[in-house]
Order: sequence, then structure tokens, then C-alpha cells
Amino acid sequence: METGSVSSDKAIGVSMAFGALAVIGALLMFGGSSQLMKAWGFAAAMITAALCVVAVQLYE
Repeated sequence: METGSVSSDKAIGVSMAFGALAVIGALLMFGGSSQLMKAWGFAAAMITAALCVVAVQLYE
């Protein structure tokens, strides 16, 4: 009897999307015009990086 499994690349795609958003947040953190903008960039980078790790763990 054969057992089959379906592999999905969803983890790679979702993690790449969140990784791209994390890079955009990091760029905003370094290139922001004010302290508030830099703070929002840092928050966006940290949240999307955490979501990237969660996506990899969730889909694998």
C-alpha cells in the first residue's frame, strides 16, 4: 500500500512575501525622515519578520 504526501511551496512563498515586507520596514527604519517614522519602520520590520517565522512553522 502506498502512502503519498503532497508537498506545497506555500511556506516559501508566504515567507518570501513577509521577508520582503520586513526589508521594506528596515529601509523605512533607516531612511525615515523623523523619529516617529523610524519607529514605525522598526515595528513593521519586527512584526513582519516574526510573521515570516510563523508562516514557515505553520506550513511545514
